Amino acid sequence: MPFALLLLGLAVFAQGTSEFMLSGLVPDIARDLEVSVPAAGALTSAFAVGMVVGAPLVAGLARRWPRRGALLAFLVVFLAVHVVGALTDSFEVLLATRVVGAFANAGFLAVALVTAVGMVPADAKGRATSMLLGGVTLACVAGVPAGAVLGGLWGWRAAFWAVALVSLPALVAVARSVPGGAAAEGAPPALRRELRSLRSPRLVVTLLLGALVNGATFCTFTYLAPLVTEVTGLGSGWVPGVLALFGAGSFVGVSTAGRFADRRPVAVLAGGGAAACVGWCLLALGAGHPVLALGLVFVQGALSFGVGSTLISQALYAAPGAPTLAGGFATAALNVGAALGPWAGGAAIGAGFGYRSPVWVSAGLVALAFVAAVAVWGRRARLVGEGVAP
Repeated sequence: MPFALLLLGLAVFAQGTSEFMLSGLVPDIARDLEVSVPAAGALTSAFAVGMVVGAPLVAGLARRWPRRGALLAFLVVFLAVHVVGALTDSFEVLLATRVVGAFANAGFLAVALVTAVGMVPADAKGRATSMLLGGVTLACVAGVPAGAVLGGLWGWRAAFWAVALVSLPALVAVARSVPGGAAAEGAPPALRRELRSLRSPRLVVTLLLGALVNGATFCTFTYLAPLVTEVTGLGSGWVPGVLALFGAGSFVGVSTAGRFADRRPVAVLAGGGAAACVGWCLLALGAGHPVLALGLVFVQGALSFGVGSTLISQALYAAPGAPTLAGGFATAALNVGAALGPWAGGAAIGAGFGYRSPVWVSAGLVALAFVAAVAVWGRRARLVGEGVAP
């Protein structure tokens, strides 16, 4: 794998840290900017909405830009809005920086996906995708807990400064190491051709599965802290370690799935999806047993991110005629799941079903994805048998 892929992963690490770090900073932000905790919590929703809307929109606008230039532009904007966020005393300005930062993050990830797969052979998209998304998993392992620690020691602004500082070497690394120029990239497909490619039934199904699986992942991840403290019975001091354990599992899952996603994607998706569904059920049932719960947190992180990263690579395989837009829509689909999953888990808790209920919701979402996939593949098999579909 090219070294430049690792450098792209560094930038993704900084952006992933920014996306998830506010979960531990909301109370501090609310006190400092004199707003309510729910209002400060809207900063997380604003970022998620910005990712969903921005991914396809910015990917479409950037499709004819030189890739290295686009990556640098997005990184500069991302770095700048974190500096502004660290300096501002206005909640409205901070909210605006989250939306703009999400657009920059979405555009960077969409272009980085097509850049990454362009650096490797045509049959190695899964490995390239797994290396790139390793930055997101490392953000869960190290970036988010570190942001929480910095926020606790020096205030929430320190976490914003840290993201800006990590983005700076990523900016230099991308400028020096990512191939650029028309010879390195080739001419992009015509817009009409890319849009036609997006109508591929295989792509639509893959995006749906990605949203459901990622929704399941973040439904439970968002409420791991109360699950651990209220159901498992561990102290609040265990929470950062449990979050890091989930992140460590996700890194292992992405790395392992990347070795098989290109050669045996159906086996990874079917086997991993079924195992993830069973694992969520076991976690819901066994959350009261600390050793079992901690082991399942690691396993579910591995299965969830392994299946999720494989679905992203399959989205790129499903729309070879729309490399940038397919990456943008894949990014949007995952963030639809990241937004709806926590909402569904919160609704279950609010309805009085307790802190195990988000885990059951996660199991249901993966089961729904599994049923949808089987139904679509079964229908296609029947059409092929009847000579209706190729």
